[in-house]
Amino acid sequence: MIKKSAAEMAAALSAGEVTSVELTQAHLDQIAKVDSDVHAFLHVDNDGAIAQARAVDEKRKSGERVSPLAGVPLALKDVLVQKGIPTTCGSKMLEGWRPPYDSTVVTRLKENGIVILGKTNMDEFAMGSSTENSAYGPTHNPWDLSRIPGGSGGGSSAALAAFEAPLAIGTDTGGSIRQPAAVTGTVGVKPTYGGVSRYGLVAFSSSLDQAGPCARTVLDAAYLHEAIGGYDRMDSTSINEPVPAVVAAAKDGNIKGMKIGVIKELQGDGYQPGVLKLFNQSLEILASLGAEIVEVSCKYFDYALAAYYLIAPSECSSNLARFDAMRYGIRVGEGSAEEVMNATRQVGFGREVKRRIILGTYALSSGYYDAYYGSAQKVRTLISRDFDNAFGKADVLVSPTAPTTAFKIGEKANDPIAMYLNDIATIPTNLAGIGGMSVPSGLAEEDGLPAGFQIMAPAMKDDRMYKVGAALEAALLTKWGKPILDNVPALGAK
Repeated sequence: MIKKSAAEMAAALSAGEVTSVELTQAHLDQIAKVDSDVHAFLHVDNDGAIAQARAVDEKRKSGERVSPLAGVPLALKDVLVQKGIPTTCGSKMLEGWRPPYDSTVVTRLKENGIVILGKTNMDEFAMGSSTENSAYGPTHNPWDLSRIPGGSGGGSSAALAAFEAPLAIGTDTGGSIRQPAAVTGTVGVKPTYGGVSRYGLVAFSSSLDQAGPCARTVLDAAYLHEAIGGYDRMDSTSINEPVPAVVAAAKDGNIKGMKIGVIKELQGDGYQPGVLKLFNQSLEILASLGAEIVEVSCKYFDYALAAYYLIAPSECSSNLARFDAMRYGIRVGEGSAEEVMNATRQVGFGREVKRRIILGTYALSSGYYDAYYGSAQKVRTLISRDFDNAFGKADVLVSPTAPTTAFKIGEKANDPIAMYLNDIATIPTNLAGIGGMSVPSGLAEEDGLPAGFQIMAPAMKDDRMYKVGAALEAALLTKWGKPILDNVPALGAK
């Protein structure tokens, strides 16, 4: 049962073939079996998950109407607050903190009867591309335990690939949902900015952060997207429009006549040959299904990485100023307020977080603001215009999700620039605030590891990428004869 899709689990629950308690316990057993190897979870809420499952079973038994995903388990990235459950953001700074309220995403999960199994590991405050920056140790990729599962949401993606949960929530600031999905052979979606509430999401970069669904199939991601999406008055950036009809689009999957734009700047040098080969094979499949493939140029994408690594650290510097040892989190040392603050931030923050705070503080400082932060915002506008022009020629845009498959843990730990380059294909969508999705494109011939195919759609047209993603997924499933995750090595067999 744990290897079925969330939609199949939901159908089994509705048919009375299994109870939510049984389904939840099966996933808790899998976590107990394999997570000592994977380290996807920072906190597993055994008692709370069973209590949530029991409540759903009682509602079903009484004949009460429940949502499509009611009773299906989920793993929650540890950057979203859940009342009474430890929320650390992968940092020593928040060790032991239990929030007094639920984020809007958690509220909607609970309203839909989705069972939250626990909190997943992540790069500290979502800063990283490998989940090696967690203060609690790295997460391992179930495909090869010596490799990274992506970042910053590597815990959520690894939990899916290790069959510890059928659904997960991630957050995407520069690719932290899509890049982990690519290197673990799962599906990850960054909705349009403002399409899912950020209330209760511990901020890294407020103009870029976006929560979204992680799953093993496009349809599962669509169901979760509709469950958590929609307007929220508690979030000033929330879009007051209906959630796009992503479930209907995922069930449709008809792309005949659609124009699919291949971004010239997001391929070529720096991309692994096997990743590019799978990308081109996916394009051929989409063309065979009736789509028209066109090439588009987005010349300012070459500056996206540099702009991002000025904007994101600047906002990070501002957002993390609140962690001052005075209100919440750990407190270290004695003396004046300044001495305690300095000691606490020295101990509480890890190396990458300190690096970005320093970069951001410098970029925002007097005399440099216009030269760095201001210029980066101008580039951001140019990138948005590139997207607008490209969408005038195509319904969706596509590229490889990440330039390579999963690299070895520790391989890039001392080279931040090499680490940052992992997000080169995903960052532009965050800067423009549009939607992006990664679906598996196959296993690279060099190493037998998964690669991802990225689909981008205009703002609030997220349904388009679900339609294309579902079409590609179905065609590849027919070609492969079995889901890609059936190739994941057995875990926990000791």
